[in-house]
Amino acid sequence: MRVLVVGQGGREHALVYQLKRSPSVTEVYCAPGNPGTGIDATNVFIQATDTAKLVEFAIKNKIDLTVVGPEIPLVNGLVDEFLKNDLKIFGPTKKAAELEGSKKFAKEIMKKAGVPTADFRVFSNAAEAISYVDERTDERCVVKADGLAAGKGVVVCQSKAEAREVIKKMLVQKQFGTASQQIVVEDCLIGEEASILALVDGSTIVPLESAQDHKAAHDGDTGPNTGGMGAYSPAPIVTSELTDIVVEKVLVPIVHEMKREGRPFRGCLYAGIMVTAQGPRVLEFNVRFGDPETQAVLMRLKSDLGQVLLACASGTLDQLEPLEWDPRPSVCVVMAAEGYPGDYSKGKPIRGLDEAGGLPDVKVFHAGTKITGEHVVTDGGRVLGVTAVGDDLPQAKLHAYQAVKCIRWDGAWCRKDISDKAIRKGLKS
Repeated sequence: MRVLVVGQGGREHALVYQLKRSPSVTEVYCAPGNPGTGIDATNVFIQATDTAKLVEFAIKNKIDLTVVGPEIPLVNGLVDEFLKNDLKIFGPTKKAAELEGSKKFAKEIMKKAGVPTADFRVFSNAAEAISYVDERTDERCVVKADGLAAGKGVVVCQSKAEAREVIKKMLVQKQFGTASQQIVVEDCLIGEEASILALVDGSTIVPLESAQDHKAAHDGDTGPNTGGMGAYSPAPIVTSELTDIVVEKVLVPIVHEMKREGRPFRGCLYAGIMVTAQGPRVLEFNVRFGDPETQAVLMRLKSDLGQVLLACASGTLDQLEPLEWDPRPSVCVVMAAEGYPGDYSKGKPIRGLDEAGGLPDVKVFHAGTKITGEHVVTDGGRVLGVTAVGDDLPQAKLHAYQAVKCIRWDGAWCRKDISDKAIRKGLKS
């Protein structure tokens, strides 16, 4: 197969890396890609949002399967255009992608499907939202921008005063533009987060290995929310029993409800779960592979990813052999630019990439990088996803941070505690 991956981040580099290793795949292209995908595949200088040029490239180059990484092209309807041109593509249609594109839609369809989630209200008027917050007995709540906000549109508010400020920023000051024309205010769930990703071909659901993301910027889960500062797989909190419950109570009902709504879902369905004392509750849905969970999960996949994604795009997941996984755990540590998730500078030369990549059981996935002259330089907030496997979680963590120590640029930083929560639980058990 000739495969095109759409996107330019760490998730796309992980997809490219595994597809390149797939026996069924002969050629991998990435549009627009990054310096890392340029090593593992052939970069094509077409932006992920340039639908017409992507369709033209796929037809001209006889692409057998296109795999869409980021959410924006999906929400914009890239899949629909490919299907109109009889091109095979992995990902949901525009109507199905609204599950991620609108927090309001996601909450409402969860309610219809009976999927367990936090109680919520939707507002477009700041005064009404603030009045609702003031009347609540619980000081804490979660405020979410309705639309896409690059992982930064969700704020867990610890007090009513904080919630009022966040509401004003989103609805009055238009912090996220049209994405925050409406907001969702919901109850704050208490528990431990986990990510459950599943492949869905419209009817068949195949869960992937579990992962846990670290959204907060700093150690100990403190600081502002980010797009994700690291992940590990598997997540011990996601037992086989919990996976069965999530499939039965979350994935099956939502897939059926989407079909009833005339929005059949095909692609990767990502359920962000809070494991509470009352059982799992859905925090949000994504309609694509998570980032950085994909780096951690795909590092462990032994099956032919090309065949797996083709089966999903073709509606034949039920004919697929069970997925094979490396039993060893993996850890992905995100190295970020100084200032992220706020303002950050770009263009800092990165040193030590070859040294880190040469370590055993390590893969350095590029995210926010580009080439300037002869140097790879920083070009985003989350710059690299340094990923490693080990015989156990402590060893996987050790391998990842040994590689991190090899890499330098002015202002580079990362969390130092990725996977510690799971390691501490393992030591206690």
